[in-house]
Amino acid sequence: MDAFNYISTNINKIYKQLTQSNTHPLGGTAYLSLENEDEPFLHGIKYTAMPPTKRFRDMEQLSGGEKTVAALALLFAIHSYRPSPFFVLDEVDAALDNLNVAKVAAYIRSKSRDDVKGSDSSGKGMGFQSVVISLKDTFYDKADALVGVYRDSDRSCSRTLTWDLEKFGG
Repeated sequence: MDAFNYISTNINKIYKQLTQSNTHPLGGTAYLSLENEDEPFLHGIKYTAMPPTKRFRDMEQLSGGEKTVAALALLFAIHSYRPSPFFVLDEVDAALDNLNVAKVAAYIRSKSRDDVKGSDSSGKGMGFQSVVISLKDTFYDKADALVGVYRDSDRSCSRTLTWDLEKFGG
């Protein structure tokens, strides 16, 4: 139950960070609840996320972008419990508009910094390295480095190009 308690405590904070804006400074609300508190291991967990200015509704009724932000908040809350040093995210921004892509990119970048280790309320390290696969420039313009993969038709293989953006103030 330690994991559930930790994650359920942190998910709302993370969801608020991902949904805050100038027009909605409080962000949305997210929480986890047990379907049966008397026998928690025999039943499921209910996840509820309410985007800013939206009333309560089932997750199935949220838009694709709203579901994506809610899923990422859950993923980041789980990751904050027992963080791995490395994270790979493959096109998690596909259903997001540019504003939400920028929020998710800023959140990942803030957690990918060396100086965030031990910065959460429990004193557990949160810093991690990340590889994000994206086709949206709003996401990759926040990167420290870019890796491009292309097909070399002369050799019938894939090739890569790497750019270290920190040399350019990235």
